[in-house]
Amino acid sequence: MTSHAAHKPPAAEHLRSVALFGGTFDPIHAGHIAVAQAAQRRYHLDAVYFIPSSRPPHKSQRELAPFIHRYAMVALACAENPGFLPSLVEAPSAGSAPHVYYSIDTVRRFRREYPADHVYFIVGADQFLEIPTWRHYEALLDSCDFIVASRPGFRMEALRLVIPPEKLGRAASPDGHKIPLRKTAVHLLSTVASHVSSTEVRERLHGGKSIRGLVPPRVEEYIVGQALYR
Repeated sequence: MTSHAAHKPPAAEHLRSVALFGGTFDPIHAGHIAVAQAAQRRYHLDAVYFIPSSRPPHKSQRELAPFIHRYAMVALACAENPGFLPSLVEAPSAGSAPHVYYSIDTVRRFRREYPADHVYFIVGADQFLEIPTWRHYEALLDSCDFIVASRPGFRMEALRLVIPPEKLGRAASPDGHKIPLRKTAVHLLSTVASHVSSTEVRERLHGGKSIRGLVPPRVEEYIVGQALYR
């Protein structure tokens, strides 16, 4: 099966900065795109890899649309944004049941394939607050920088509280949007806020309502054409 390596950009002469953006993307929506665009601008990212999950650890498979549809929608959304790349790194193996993938394994795989890249991991603020429940989360904090998409009223101190004290670095961030760690850093992305959610998109579709503007136009066309979430 094709992996994210199939979407690997031409070799660059400079050190690349890339971000991994994982999720169920059920479906991908305008909020996901806005966060990725803001991160791309702020951190000068050469590529943002969108990684649909085969089966996330905290959700049952019956809650999700089939992987092939979620990946197709991600690919359509990425096609409209330079530097956005769909990834099959967490795709189910051919003929097998969907597999649970953990973020630490995905990050390690990217590090093996792109050892010179500066790797970021994009998550929402509420997701990051649950990071102590993630598999090998301390190793994950050592493995890559995090870009945490903020929400209105969110305080940087909340992020610091879930980071083990021994992981914290000594240097302070002058702009108040970065928590230096001993090996990496956690960055707060506060320049974008979106109230769109995949749940809202699915509920509107189930109720026969329009989703125009909530998802990229080509994704809307795909959803309607495939009669998803009805």
